[in-house]
Amino acid sequence: MPNGEHQISLTSASASPEEAAAAIAAVERFLRETAAPAQSAAPSANPWARAALLEGAGHEPDAPSPWGDPVPW
Repeated sequence: MPNGEHQISLTSASASPEEAAAAIAAVERFLRETAAPAQSAAPSANPWARAALLEGAGHEPDAPSPWGDPVPW
């Protein structure tokens, strides 16, 4: 699998290489299709609330944050 979260192997000696590959592919497909959806990015803050917070803290709106982030949120 591309994300490498699962390591799947088939240890039965009775399956042919083609059967083993098909079984592994089916399990990997099942895991991809039933995985939880990716988390979406948190919504950005309201621009008015951001301006009020920056003003209250004594920061300019275009200045970097105290941690050096160009756009803090």
